Amino acid sequence: MDTLHPYTALTPDLLLDAVESTGLRCDGRVLALNSYENRVYQVGIEDDTPLVAKFYRPGRWQDAQILEEHAFAAELAAAEIPVVAPLAFDGQTLLQWQGFRFALFPRRGGRAPELEDEDTLQWLGRFLGRIHLVGRSRPFSSRPRLDVASFGHQALAGIEAGGHLPAQLAADYLRVARELLTAVEAAFAAVPDVDWLRCHGDCHAGNVMWTPDGPHFVDLDDSRMVPAVQDIWMLLSGEREQQSSQLAAILAGYEEFCDFDYRELRLVEALRSLRLLHYTAWLSARWADPAFPAAFPWFGSDNYWHERRGELEQQLQAMQQPPLWAMP
Repeated sequence: MDTLHPYTALTPDLLLDAVESTGLRCDGRVLALNSYENRVYQVGIEDDTPLVAKFYRPGRWQDAQILEEHAFAAELAAAEIPVVAPLAFDGQTLLQWQGFRFALFPRRGGRAPELEDEDTLQWLGRFLGRIHLVGRSRPFSSRPRLDVASFGHQALAGIEAGGHLPAQLAADYLRVARELLTAVEAAFAAVPDVDWLRCHGDCHAGNVMWTPDGPHFVDLDDSRMVPAVQDIWMLLSGEREQQSSQLAAILAGYEEFCDFDYRELRLVEALRSLRLLHYTAWLSARWADPAFPAAFPWFGSDNYWHERRGELEQQLQAMQQPPLWAMP
């Protein structure tokens, strides 16, 4: 397998052979789904509903870390929380074929949730409260934290070493980024005993599918040990007043099942800042994958870095604002 392009060998024939190695029979229909970090496909199954096949990016997670993701999903599903968990074959959820690790999932349809609707936000809050109630029962032993070191300093080091930051813009960008990380560190220092728990980790609207029966959560690939507010702030959008109203609705549902530490609201902009840095570092680190230049052609241009610097400067200002909502 070409280490520069880890998915070069993932041909349609290999994909179908991998699925059929479980004993299933494919009908030949394959639909690529929207995913860049991994490769995800809807695969037709003879005389049955299609399944979703997820091929993990080689070298990203250790087997133990993937299995912790699977076990967490199964634990949530056992608690009757609508999370799509991987299927087991002969007791195994992490499968191997021709150098690839993969898992199969039930296909679950749905649409994006209407995050402007208060009832929808409260419903999501209730399910997040239930997820976090399970998540805080015990920690991950292999999967890492989402913290300033990993998503901040390591991300910035990757950006600096990645070769995509133009020399004439590097000094200004790095200066602002380091100032922002200092502010992020101060925010975390203000909540020294924050509770780290197993969370979804990437709970944006694209990972929530809505049906007439309510929401279900997909893709725990980024599940880590994080403060609970990480799964909440990503559902907020709009101006500050709008976000405060959305937050109130989510927490109204959340606290029906799980207590929330309101001090964590000090971390919302800190976590947003870390996500921005991590996203840029992710694009830089994955640029050798041919899918990335095709999907993100604007990455690396002077205009891109000007916009990213401005974004970080806006975050520096946001970090000076009080939390979206005061403690009740």
